[in-house]
Amino acid sequence: MLLITPYPRLVSPLIATNSTPESSFTRRARASSSSSCSSYPWLFLKPNRRFNGFKLKSATVPGDVESGSLVKGLKLGGMFGVWYLLNIYYNIFNKQVLRVYPYPATVTAFQLGCGTLMISIMWLLKLHPRPKVSPSQFPAILRLAAAHTLGNLLTNVSLGRVNVSFTHTIKAMEPFFTVLFSVLLLGEWPSLWIVCSLLPIVAGVSLASFTEASFNWIGFCSAMASNVTNQSRNVLSKKFMVEKEALDNINLFSIITIISFVLLVPVAILIDGFKFTPSQLQLATSQGLSAKEFCIMSLLAGVCLHSYQQVSYMILEMVSPVTHSVGNCVKRVVVIGSSILFFKTPVSPLNSIGTATALAGVYLYTRAKRVNPNPNSKTS
Repeated sequence: MLLITPYPRLVSPLIATNSTPESSFTRRARASSSSSCSSYPWLFLKPNRRFNGFKLKSATVPGDVESGSLVKGLKLGGMFGVWYLLNIYYNIFNKQVLRVYPYPATVTAFQLGCGTLMISIMWLLKLHPRPKVSPSQFPAILRLAAAHTLGNLLTNVSLGRVNVSFTHTIKAMEPFFTVLFSVLLLGEWPSLWIVCSLLPIVAGVSLASFTEASFNWIGFCSAMASNVTNQSRNVLSKKFMVEKEALDNINLFSIITIISFVLLVPVAILIDGFKFTPSQLQLATSQGLSAKEFCIMSLLAGVCLHSYQQVSYMILEMVSPVTHSVGNCVKRVVVIGSSILFFKTPVSPLNSIGTATALAGVYLYTRAKRVNPNPNSKTS
């Protein structure tokens, strides 16, 4: 007679009575098993099995998850460090070039040319897949490229006229224009907290401008206009990226850079003339830089410009836009501080207060975006 019990490990009395006698080998094996089980019971517990009506599950330490998170965190921290370092070197090299070679259109075209060469190498070596651009996408990309070209050109005009720290203090106004163009172009209305965070930004930039020793209207207006073009580009990019068949952000940035280079070369020749002549280079080197130093700094500025923008897009793929904005705020502090130390820029107490107020407003803006990441969208 055979009885089937709901718990296979509990032997039925009838089975025990009617079973055949155990051999000596079986008895020794069962005794050894019982001894081991009483000493180390967890060695014999299997996951998702029932013991006397209780369901047991094995507890495992997520070592792979923890190590993966640690590696990702270290990688992300390293990329933020590279982003900041490239920004510092770009601003230092670029300012030194513009001091002795006051042709911002030509300098910007050369830097975009360096970026175009780096993009070509990236696609040639298959470090990133080549994009497939449809004719319907080209008009939107062309508008983005025009805004990108003006943004870089106007930034260099400002850097050639005023201190690096002052240019980046003015560029702290970017959130103000982001909100403005989001309302005008996307119909996204900001929350009350976002609007309140813009007040210290405007107040800080105003105070820093009134107390800036190197202030001039061309430098100020150029930096402010670069905010307009850069943020309109960012808002248009957001609008473009939600369309069907949208490019990934690295390829979109790459195509914009190439088109910007093609657009700016004739404009630079029209504005500055052809300035890559021996006499112009001799004039530039007569102001404190040797020809070798001038060429190396120009090349490094172009490489750093494209590299830090590329790294910025790579970071944006790994984190949320709000986290990226916080990182950008910290980057602004790092660039302003490093430029003041490197160029020994005189800073008055009121100017320091204005700069700190503007940067604090940028941080509050990122916090407000975290509280309300999706502004109210209204369509007319």
